[in-house]
Amino acid sequence: MKLIVGLGNPGKKYDQTRHNTGFMVIDALAKRLNVSVDNKKFDGLYTKLKYQGEDIILLKPQTYMNESGLSVSQVMKYFKVDSDDVMVVYDDMDMPTGKLRIRLKGSAGGHNGIKSLIAHMHTQEFKRIRVGIDKMKHYDTVDWVLGHFSIPEMQLLLPGIDKAVDAIVCWIETDDMNKVMNQYNG
Repeated sequence: MKLIVGLGNPGKKYDQTRHNTGFMVIDALAKRLNVSVDNKKFDGLYTKLKYQGEDIILLKPQTYMNESGLSVSQVMKYFKVDSDDVMVVYDDMDMPTGKLRIRLKGSAGGHNGIKSLIAHMHTQEFKRIRVGIDKMKHYDTVDWVLGHFSIPEMQLLLPGIDKAVDAIVCWIETDDMNKVMNQYNG
């Protein structure tokens, strides 16, 4: 069983903001897999499906970014998912908009959602896809990540979202993270 988590904040106010890039990837993945992520449980929205014989859970925590680990740990416990079978998708303002960085593990790097996951999962060893959202100089960090993408930014982001979805599908189909990283990083 694989758990794929997109990080973001719940509610219309945060819809399509930079910090909700993880939600946007999960929504695009759900569309590709022809499912809806609309079951309410585990302090999140989730769906469980079979894809090529593999059980897959898609999760959008609804706890707000800084407490995302609460939702993820509940799903992991209930479905008995090992941290090795977890992939988390989230925004990264230290990378150009739409660029991907895929890793097997790592620190939180200052991202509060990842800090929460590490605290609740008791490990840094889970797969991640960081999607670049860039950062404007002289902009408050909170205002930036909670701001909406401009049209030129969306033109850079959308191919990155598609590439992230391709990377996730590749992981599900092959279970080969080296292949995923070699093919989709950048």
